[in-house]
Amino acid sequence: MTRRISLTQYLIEQQRQHGHIPQELRLLIEVVARACKRIAISVNKGELGDVLGTAGSENVQGEVQKKLDIIANEVLIEANEWGGHLAAMASEEMEGIYLVPNRFPQGEYLLMFDPLDGSSNIDVNVSIGTIFSVLKKVEGSKGVSEDDFLQPGSAQAAAGYCVYGPQTTLVLTVGDGVAMFTLDREQGSFVLTHEDVKIPEDTKEFAINMSNMRHWDAPVKRYIDECLAGEEGPRGKNFNMRWIASMVADVHRILTRGGVFMYPWDKREPNKAGKLRLMYEANPMAFLVEQAGGAATNARERIMDLKPGKLHERVAVVLGSKNEVERITSYHLDSAQ
Repeated sequence: MTRRISLTQYLIEQQRQHGHIPQELRLLIEVVARACKRIAISVNKGELGDVLGTAGSENVQGEVQKKLDIIANEVLIEANEWGGHLAAMASEEMEGIYLVPNRFPQGEYLLMFDPLDGSSNIDVNVSIGTIFSVLKKVEGSKGVSEDDFLQPGSAQAAAGYCVYGPQTTLVLTVGDGVAMFTLDREQGSFVLTHEDVKIPEDTKEFAINMSNMRHWDAPVKRYIDECLAGEEGPRGKNFNMRWIASMVADVHRILTRGGVFMYPWDKREPNKAGKLRLMYEANPMAFLVEQAGGAATNARERIMDLKPGKLHERVAVVLGSKNEVERITSYHLDSAQ
C-alpha cells in the first residue's frame, strides 16, 4: 500500500525541504481547505439542508445569488478572518474588500475567492466548486486598500480550487507544479492523490458555450468551424465538445485529461472584455494551468501579465492544452493585423 500523505504533511514537506511555502502561507492554505470541507458538507446535504434555491438577492455583478453562494462566502470569511495570516479578503460576492477586524491579528497575505463557482448547477446536482487566489500585500504599504489587490496574476503566492462532485477534490499550486488532494470523508482529511499534474500539449476536446455562436468574433468562429470539420477539415482529426457551465468542473477535466476551455469576448456586451472575473476566476485558473504545462490567454496576451484596473474586472479566457491555446491566440492576433 502506498504511503498516504495528508495535505498538512505535503505542505510541511514543501516548506521544510524546498522552502517554497512560508509558514504563514501554509497555515492559510490549511484554513482555506478546512473552509472547503465545511462548504462540501453543505453542498452534500442539498435539499435536506435547505440550502438549494435562490436567496432573493443579487451580488455586485447583478447576478441572482443562490443560498449556497451566500453560505459559502460566509464560511470562507469566518474561517479566515481570525487566524492572523491575512490583512484582507475580496470575494466575487462582495462589492468591496473585507478588512480583517481590529480585534484579530493581521498578516501579510491577501485572499481572493469565488466562493461557489458554477452556481447555476447547484440545484441540478452537477459539480461546482470554490476558487481561491493568494497575494502578498505590497511591501511598505500602510493599512490595506483595494489598490493592494490590483496585482497581476504573476504575483500570486498560491492558487487553487476545490471541486464538489462525486469526490471532493482540492487542487493546489504554490508555484512548484500542481497537486490534487481527495477528501477522505471517513478521516475528514485531504489526501494527496496526484502530484506533478501535467496537461497534454495536444487535445481533441474543446469546451465552449455553443449557444453563443452567433455572437462570436471571427477568429473564434474560425477555430470552432475547423474543429467541427473533423478529419475531413484542415485539422485532420475529429474533436469532441464538452461544456459543463461550471468553470471548476471544466478546468478539472482539462487538468485530468487535457482539452481547451474558451469563454471568449462576444458581441452581446461589446464594452466588456469578457464574462469571467480576472482576479477570482481567470488568474487562479491560469496559474494552475501554466504550472501543469498548459497555457492561458485572453485570446491575445497571457492572462497572468494583465494588470487589473479594478476589483471585479472581467476578461476573456482561453486556457488548457498549450498548442490549442497558442493556435486560438494566433488566430486573434492574425485577425487584428
